[in-house]
Parts: sequence; structure tokens; C-alpha cells
Amino acid sequence: MSAPFLYRAWVAASMVLVPFATFVESKKLRRAGVSVVRAHEKVGHATEPREDGVPLVWFHAASVGESLSVLALIARMGVHLPQAQFLITSGTATSAKLLASRLPPRCVHQFAPFDAPGPLRRFLKHWRPEAAVFVESEIWPQMLRRTHATGAKLAMVNARLSERSMESWRKRPKLAVYLLDVFSLILTQNDKMAQGMVNMHAPAERVARGINLKSMAGPLPVDDDALFEARAAIGHRPVWVASSTHEGEEQAVLAAHKTLLKSHPDLCLILAPRHPERGNDVMNLIAGAGLGLTRRTRGDMPGGQVFLADTMGELGLWYDLADIVFLGGSLKPIGGHNPFEVAQSGACVLSGPHVAAFAETYAEMETLGAACFVADGADLAAKVDHLLRDDAARAKSCTAARDFIDGQTDLLDGIATRLITALELTS
Repeated sequence: MSAPFLYRAWVAASMVLVPFATFVESKKLRRAGVSVVRAHEKVGHATEPREDGVPLVWFHAASVGESLSVLALIARMGVHLPQAQFLITSGTATSAKLLASRLPPRCVHQFAPFDAPGPLRRFLKHWRPEAAVFVESEIWPQMLRRTHATGAKLAMVNARLSERSMESWRKRPKLAVYLLDVFSLILTQNDKMAQGMVNMHAPAERVARGINLKSMAGPLPVDDDALFEARAAIGHRPVWVASSTHEGEEQAVLAAHKTLLKSHPDLCLILAPRHPERGNDVMNLIAGAGLGLTRRTRGDMPGGQVFLADTMGELGLWYDLADIVFLGGSLKPIGGHNPFEVAQSGACVLSGPHVAAFAETYAEMETLGAACFVADGADLAAKVDHLLRDDAARAKSCTAARDFIDGQTDLLDGIATRLITALELTS
């Protein structure tokens, strides 16, 4: 199959753009604390060895959520492929930091190379993958075609593209066919996305519904010593969590908390904004609401009327302290955030109505009683109040959350086996 014009144009453009992209990305990674040596992974210079004589399976994800979502799958494939080595690549410093402490056996992390001839040539020459698995929406033209050209088998898992992205691909059928034809298997999150992939010219016989792998990421990590200290600081006070909140949502959460304090005067709110760098702004909102606060970046443990949890990588700790979690990105039309992480902690989920990114998941959880929608801040206060007062209702919702997760994990072995077969991997 000859390369279409748009592909050839992108190859030419990428060669010109690499020096600029290298400068920008290296600067960004250095600001985030990444060493100069590791930053060079972006141009294909490996910093980990590739073991000779064993098959290597490469997983490529974009950022934190996508990277963490495939760890359980890698671990399960590792059981079936005891001789294999695994590589996971991602693009952000945050994902690298979180993955460092959670990598499965025989798995290493590297920053993904730029989608350009030089970086990909160096990357593929060193790693020589037998198979490559791309996560969600990672359709990089040269990465796909050059990896395919080495003889490696390719698959896509957890496929999820926006309607806008799919429409763009439908308008470029030659390019879409040229790229999507490299996949031996495309597993989507749901039936709607499976049909969407076929409509954008993916080979229909290789497209199938899988599962949302974010349900398989496993519980968020918890530092046992910090958890002991946090529980001691809280004592017997009731707690609820509002996590992954965005600008414009904290006001509704704080208004709900002020209402709740009238009937639950010792109630503590743990507020964890989606972007911890907004910590100062959120602190000002808390102070402006007339609420007392403690703050994690000052070294505090939960206390006061509001505890501002403005750090990365500690959500699992806060979820373990509460049975009630409001998940942000949902009172505003953002699309919602991952409810699996909350359910895995055994807490019930409250969410605003804007959950397009996880609509099917929320629908199933709501049916089981593991999640509940709220319309606004006043409704949030009413739902939290009900759960605080009714121990039986709260326990039932938490049990439903655990049951939902248990039902998902049974499917993981089937996905691992299907991938191993499609990628022609052997133990």
C-alpha cells in the first residue's frame, strides 16, 4: 500500500519540527525535574537495556490515566508470557513519576519518541519490539507505520476517540486506511466506539468491543505510615472527599460543605483539585468562604473544616479515609473523570451530570447503586447529608462499588489471551 500524500507531507514536516519540539519538550521535562539524560529519550536515545534473546512487548500511552490503565493488563500478560520483557512509553513527567513505583515485573518505562524519522529509527533499532500495543487514541502516523514495517504485530486497546477526531479521520479515508490497516486487533471501550472505528475505515473484521481498562488499573497506591497518621489526625470525625475538581466547581463544593456543617459541625472536607498547581487559588476560595483550612503542601494532615490536598500521587490515601467521594470535572461540561479509582477504594461515587467521557460506566454504576448524580451544589449537600445520616444506605452503596469492580476484573484474563493470540506471541 503506497503512502498517501498527507502521510508523506507529515514525514517532511516532522523532520523540520524535531529541533523545535526537542527544545520545547526538554525544557518542559527539565522544569518537572526530569534529568537531561532521560529527556533525550524523546529523540530515541534509550536509557534502559533491551535484554537479548527474549520477546519484547511495547505499550504506548499518552499520559497518566492511559498509562496506569494498562498496568494490570501488562501484569496479566506477563503471567502468560513468563519470558517476555515489557516496555511502556508515555509523554509526560507526571506519568513517568507515578509509573516508577507501580511497574509490573520485567517492565521498564521510557518517554515516547517524537513522531519523526530520526527519533523513531533510534528507538526501534534499540528496542526491536515483537509486538506493540497502542492505548486509547494514540494514532501517530510514523510510529504506526515504521513499527509495522519492522514486522512487529500491532494492536490498539481501550480505543476511544472524540466525535470530532473521528469526523476528521472520516474526511481523510486514504490516510485512515493506511494507518488503521496496521492493527491486527482493535479493542474498543464500548459498542458505539467499535462502530465509530469501523466508520472511520478501520478493518471491520479486526474491530471488537473490549472493556474499559481503567477499571483494571488497580487501587491507587497508599503509604501505610501516612494513612496511619491521617487516621489519627481525623479521629472519629466524619469525612467526605471532593476530588479532581476544576475551576468553577470548588465554589459549589464549598457552598455544599458550609450547608453540611450546620447539621454536621465536625465534618471535614478533603478537597483535592485536579491540578495541584491551582492550590493557592483554591486556598483563597476556601478562605473567602470563611472556612478554616489545613493544607497538604504545608505538611499538614487532614484537619480544620477543609483540608486542601494539593499534592500529586496521594489520592488513594484520601479515598481510604472516606466512604463518600464527589468526583469533579462533572458540574462543568468537562466530561467527568475516572470513577473506577473511587470504586476500587470501596467508596460510593457522587458526580455531576457532565460525564460524557465515562457515560457508559456511570450508567452501569448508577444501576447497581454504586454511583449517584447530583445537579448542583445544593443537590450535592442534600445527597451527602443523606449518606452521612443513613449508615445502611451508605454501606449498601459502598458494597455496590466493590461488586462493580469485582465484575470487571473477571474479564481481564480474556483480554490478555485475546491480545496474545492476535499479536502471535508465545510463552
